[in-house]
Parts: sequence; C-alpha cells; structure tokens
Amino acid sequence: MTPTSRHYVAVAMAAGAVFALGLGIRNTQPLFISAINSHTGIGYATISLAFGIGQIMWGVAQPLAGAIADRHGARSVMLGGALLIVLSTMLVPLAQSALALILLIGVVNATGAGAIGPALLMSAINRWIPEARRAMASGIVNAGGSFGQFTLIPLAQLLIGVAGWQPALIALGATGLIAVPLVLWLTTGAASAVTHVQHATDTSLRQAVADAARDRSYLLLNLGFFTCGFHVAFIATHLPGVVAACELPPTVSAWSLAIIGLFNIGGSLWIGKAIQTWRMKLALSGIYAARAALILVFYLSPKVELTFFLFAAGIGFTYLSTVPPTVGLVAKLHGPRYLATLFGIVMLSHQVGGFLGAWLGGKAFEATNSYDWMWWADIALCLMAAAVHLPIREARAPAAAAA
Repeated sequence: MTPTSRHYVAVAMAAGAVFALGLGIRNTQPLFISAINSHTGIGYATISLAFGIGQIMWGVAQPLAGAIADRHGARSVMLGGALLIVLSTMLVPLAQSALALILLIGVVNATGAGAIGPALLMSAINRWIPEARRAMASGIVNAGGSFGQFTLIPLAQLLIGVAGWQPALIALGATGLIAVPLVLWLTTGAASAVTHVQHATDTSLRQAVADAARDRSYLLLNLGFFTCGFHVAFIATHLPGVVAACELPPTVSAWSLAIIGLFNIGGSLWIGKAIQTWRMKLALSGIYAARAALILVFYLSPKVELTFFLFAAGIGFTYLSTVPPTVGLVAKLHGPRYLATLFGIVMLSHQVGGFLGAWLGGKAFEATNSYDWMWWADIALCLMAAAVHLPIREARAPAAAAA
C-alpha cells in the first residue's frame, strides 16, 4: 500500500510531538530553580551551573546518539532518551546535593533530551518521507518543539500552584512516557528504510564524518548555526534582565517569551513550505539578515511594552526557522544515511554558541551594567551568518548522490 500525503503528515506530527515532550519538559525546569534552592540551600550559582552544563550536554548528546543510531538503529536510542527524561525529572525532588543536581539536570536529563532531539527525529523522517515532502515535514517537527514550550511551561506553572513543586516535577516526568508509543511507531517505519540505505552505500560512519569535515559548505553551515545558538540563548536567558533594566514589570518578559514561542510555530511551518521552492542557503541568509534588522530596530527603539512584544513576534518568527533549511542542506550535501550524526554535530556547534551567548551576556552585564555590546555582537554575528551561507554549494556531494 502506498503511503498518502495524510500519512506523511501524521509521521511528521508524531515526530513533532516527541520533540515537544523532550524540549518542553526540559524547558520547564528553570521554573523550579527558586524552589529547589529554598529546599536544598545549594545556592543559585551552583544550580545555574547545572543548567549551564545541560546546555553543553544537550549539544554533545546529539552527535553521539546520532552515531549510535546510524550504526545500530534509532529505536533503542530514542526509547532510552525518553526514559532518561522521565526518570531524571521525577528524581529531582530527591536531590539534596550539588553533585546530584548536576548529574540529574546537567547530564542525565540533557542527554535524554538530546537522544530525542531534532538530529534523531529529522533523520528518522528523512529516511521515511520522500525527498519532495521532507522540507515541510521538518517544519512540522520544528514547530512541535515550540508547541511543547508554549503548552508545557504554563502547565508546569499551573501544577506548581495547585500541587506544589515536587508533585509538579513528578507529574511532568510522567508526561514524558507519552513519547514511548510515538517512538515505537516512528522507528517501526524507519527500520526498513535504514536497512535499505545501509545496503545502498558502502561508506562508513567514520568516512562520512571525515568527508563532511573536508567540505567547506558543511563547515560554513556549522559556523552559521553557531551564530543561531548564540543569540537564541542570549535572548532566552537575558531578556528578563533586559526588561528589568528598562524598569518594566516582570510580566513583560513572561509575555515576550510566550510570544516568541507562539510565533516560532508559525515561522517553522512557513519556512518548511517556503524551502520547497526556495534555495535553502538563500532562505538562511535572508533569515539571519532579517534578525540583524530586527535587533537593530529594537535596540534603537524606545523600550516600552509594545516594543518588546513586537520584537518578540518578529524574532520568534525567525527563532528556530533556521533548523529545517539547515538539516535540509546537510541531507543535500551528504545524503540521509548518516544525517543523525552529521546534523548532530551541527547542533553541537549551535549549543556551543548558546553557551557563549548565555555566559557572555551575564559577563557583559556585570562589566558594564548593560547589555549594549551584546546587542551589537548579535547584529554583527547575524550579518556574518547571512554572508557565510551564500558560498555554500547546495547541490549534493558526488559521493552522496552516487549512493
């Protein structure tokens, strides 16, 4: 029986739901920092260190999980990732030491989220869904992550108010079990595709990574995605601080972050449709150039509530819309066989940029009592990213095409 368009959409929505659970549960955890600190007395700096380690580990986990999945299949990797998120989230209320929190939040939870992150999910649908439909499917998966943030963060806040922070964490962890049947369904369909691709090429994983490392286009993609991580993490981490520095109420930052998540859903779906006809490298250049313009206008505008909300809508529309064309270019350049690994490496570059964006934002504020030079750094990096995508060779590499 030949799959229909409706079936392909269902596959993409299932992958998006898995991403929503992994990313959404992970992003609810900052809501519990104050309660954890009050309960344990460990200190904000140490708890923040756990979250900082989690940023890096989420990036490190994706190429490692991708390499295992590319060699042995995605099912066990993704099931393990879902269960790690469930267990680590439910065990956080029992943590009484800095080491326990670092292990649960910074290592175990982030590793689990990486194992059901975009690298594995995009690889799964790219092997199952025909090439002509992959761009839109990637947009749906990407939108799923934003939908998870948009729905699970308010749910977590509601649970904290109704039941308390410890039952709320246990309930959120249990919610992650919904990912298990979705992963089983996704990997059942992907298994035959994996076998087919393995028979279609003799290229080893090590050779594929070595070929990518010598490919200037692939390296430029890594550089561009580093920039994406830098300002996504800076804005997500320090926008509340910017609001406070402008002497506006905290509700402005909460609504701004919610608007970013909401508009990112639309941006992800739009870019997934657009790159079916647009060249992906030009779409990426346009997105980064648009971000530079948005940040410049925001920086020069009076800092009133409406300014923040309009900025959140604009930046939200471009927030993670870089993901579908980036994963699409990796697949075009080097084929779908080792996509989980190769896109995982690109995601690691994103998270290194994210770590620096979050960390340097704090250092800048400590040094100057403002975020001014970070905004200028953001603009400069956006313009650099817009430029480095232009020389990318969008046609698939000969070896991948032959395979």
